[in-house]
Amino acid sequence: MDIARNAALVVVDVQQGFEEVGFWGKRNHPAADDNIAALLDAWQSAARPVVFVRHDSVQPGSPLRPGRPGNGFKPYVERRRGKGGGAELLVTKTVNSAFLGSPDLGAWLREAGIGQVVLAGIQTNMCVETTARMAGNLGFEAVVAFDATYTFDLEGPFGWRRSADELAQASAVSLHGGGFAAVVTTRDVLTAAT
Repeated sequence: MDIARNAALVVVDVQQGFEEVGFWGKRNHPAADDNIAALLDAWQSAARPVVFVRHDSVQPGSPLRPGRPGNGFKPYVERRRGKGGGAELLVTKTVNSAFLGSPDLGAWLREAGIGQVVLAGIQTNMCVETTARMAGNLGFEAVVAFDATYTFDLEGPFGWRRSADELAQASAVSLHGGGFAAVVTTRDVLTAAT
């Protein structure tokens, strides 16, 4: 795997509201925050571009609603904003894909001549997956650092319930097997980026 010199790290929805266990339930990948921090440090120290994505929920009870403390980035992410030597962008969105936020992520990447994105963040099977799928559809090469993402147990139709691990694995299989993105480990990304 190759990581382009100008590949953008897209950090999806790493917000304080996802710490509200009573709202979200059981999560997976306990080391994900450390892995996200490691990717941020590597990208910023190499002056590579970083995109911070924030979900501004329109759902009345969501911890991610604007004006609620949970809307803010987790402290380790907030501390790193503006600290890198490369270009930086803040994208806000109300839907799953960072490509449907403001400002226009796809346009920003194209204007900067960036063809590859590395994705990390929350939730694996929702906003990370949707952003990765759209990246592939829009002609960008997407790489998902799987262990730098996490999600939560979820109930769907017919009483079906899946664990966070099952959902994350299904997402990884769909993205990688379907050709939308290369799904790799944080270590793979960091090794290829040096």
